[in-house]
Amino acid sequence: MAEYHFERESRTPYSEAWTIEDGGDPVGRVDIHFTAAGAVYATLCVPADFDDDELQDLIGEVDEGLVLTTDPYRDDFVVTVWRGEQAGVYSEEEDEDGDEGEDDEDDSGGNGRTPLVLKPNA
Repeated sequence: MAEYHFERESRTPYSEAWTIEDGGDPVGRVDIHFTAAGAVYATLCVPADFDDDELQDLIGEVDEGLVLTTDPYRDDFVVTVWRGEQAGVYSEEEDEDGDEGEDDEDDSGGNGRTPLVLKPNA
């Protein structure tokens, strides 16, 4: 049986995002959302080769280790599961061509910012 470890990525008053590790290697991610009505919703992303038994074990660990420790009076725990492969982690990066600020005028009527290009992190 796998021994999962959870690393928090972010937290807001009503949600948390966690990386799931097994033996120090990332194997998934879970985003958890707490509602005022007592229901807790999660989106769980795991590799395509996770079988149903592994999935049930992981959901149980998420419930015991992350949900019940935060909100022990939850009414329901609803988990949406995605099986697949990671395509990458994308974030904002500066334009590598160095042409930043060449033409600061914007005739588009927008907020003056150019659209961001999201690139995979190395």
